[in-house]
Amino acid sequence: MSRDGKRRRSLTYEDRVIWTTFTKAIEPLRARPLVASDHGETADDARPAPKAHSKPAAQSKKVSHHVASVPSKPAAPPLAPQLAKLGRRMKQRVARGKQAIDARLDLHGYTQSEAHGALLRFLRAANARDARLVLVITGKGRGGEIGVLRRHVPQWLALPEFRELVVGFEDAHVTHGGEGALYVRVRRSK
Repeated sequence: MSRDGKRRRSLTYEDRVIWTTFTKAIEPLRARPLVASDHGETADDARPAPKAHSKPAAQSKKVSHHVASVPSKPAAPPLAPQLAKLGRRMKQRVARGKQAIDARLDLHGYTQSEAHGALLRFLRAANARDARLVLVITGKGRGGEIGVLRRHVPQWLALPEFRELVVGFEDAHVTHGGEGALYVRVRRSK
């Protein structure tokens, strides 16, 4: 029985053979183990070795054939940097006027595709000028509905093409447009 008191189904012999064969074909993603015990042994050392069972030759060929046909994944490209919040202090300084907003982009009246291109060009230009903080005005929407750009701009800023340019973003203070605008911290150019 498990910790919650429910009975769990145990693996059949065939399931264990498939699982063992499958796990032998896997290479770890990390070079070092995630957890080490007090005695210096790794998480892999603490795990008991799978038991060897005698099995018919025809069955082992069948299992290994399925494992061999699994294509290996190509190496993933390096990830873009993660986004960070603006920070309470910086947001206060901007709201009080002690931190300057280096540039503004008003996306009112733009279609989605126009706004996406304009935002990317704007952020690239701000990055080239070494701007630290910019204001992107999306608008709040009409008739109580959240605007399309207000929904999509934060999603765009999370895309890899924008994360190379952006450190983080957050809703603007009411004096700068509130929920209809975003403070965007621009990444320093290299």
